[in-house]
Amino acid sequence: MKTKLSRIFLTAFTLLLIASLVIPLIIPIPPLPNLVPAEQLADADSRFIEVEGLNVHYKTYGSGPTTLILLHGFGSSLFSWREVAEALGQEFRVIAFDRPAFGLTERPLEWSGENPYSPEFQTKLVIGLMDALEVQQAALVGNSDGGAIAMLTALRYPQRIQALILVDPAVYHGGGSPDAVRWLLQTPQVKRIGPLIARRIQTWGDDLAHSSWHDPSKITPEIWDGYHLPLQVQDWDQALWNLTAASRDLNLDERLAEFQLPVLVITGDDDRIVPTEESIRLESALPNAALAVIPNCGHVPHEECPQDFLSAVEEFMRPINANSGSY
Repeated sequence: MKTKLSRIFLTAFTLLLIASLVIPLIIPIPPLPNLVPAEQLADADSRFIEVEGLNVHYKTYGSGPTTLILLHGFGSSLFSWREVAEALGQEFRVIAFDRPAFGLTERPLEWSGENPYSPEFQTKLVIGLMDALEVQQAALVGNSDGGAIAMLTALRYPQRIQALILVDPAVYHGGGSPDAVRWLLQTPQVKRIGPLIARRIQTWGDDLAHSSWHDPSKITPEIWDGYHLPLQVQDWDQALWNLTAASRDLNLDERLAEFQLPVLVITGDDDRIVPTEESIRLESALPNAALAVIPNCGHVPHEECPQDFLSAVEEFMRPINANSGSY
């Protein structure tokens, strides 16, 4: 009897294993309708440039002695800097660009060499864009996981980065996957159904946006349109999954003593994505940091509280801008 039950269990387990391996490979993946090339969605002031083999979408503002490069967060695009980019351009040269898998930057589905969605490649992209636009040094302004990429860039290329402005940065809980999970994400089965999972951003992405604002009633229909625009780009779902699969914990919290450059940490006092306490903790752990806590503001102060954001940035950057001879 025991042997018979063992055989039944083994047979059932084998069938389940086979099903888990085969079904994801044959499940239909319906194409998304009405997707278009990124260039068709560009604004009049949009620019495109090839950097590290990618066609990168960017915009520029101003021509001051110091260059600011703006790195948006997960699920966002350079659209998120719309309230502050032109104002910053009155004192600085400002460059905002779409990171891989977001906005209108190219979304490759195949590549040779380094994964274009990996954190390391994204740091190379920052430096490559600086080289292409003849920027010798810059201050990086990064929101959420864009802040984490800014920090990693400063660690890898310290001679190129003058300062960091970290806006509600994702440092202590970066959202990367453990190695075992990352291996699973690379299997043919999960890679096939991954885009279906990524498409869920069409619903939970709106919930994330609501949670990112202290007062989500300020999100106008025009802002929603800007958030949703990249979901019209060809292959956005596959690219978003590729980025998810390439993400990992950068362990930046273990390297904070290495950041000797000036750092400004900005946070809203009601950040429900990266808790305000984490940003306060980060500022206290960095050797040369200042802190700005903006009242009645959430995870995206550059969108929700632009005047307070601008005041904090301009005060922090004033001595750096004064000492910059050229860009």
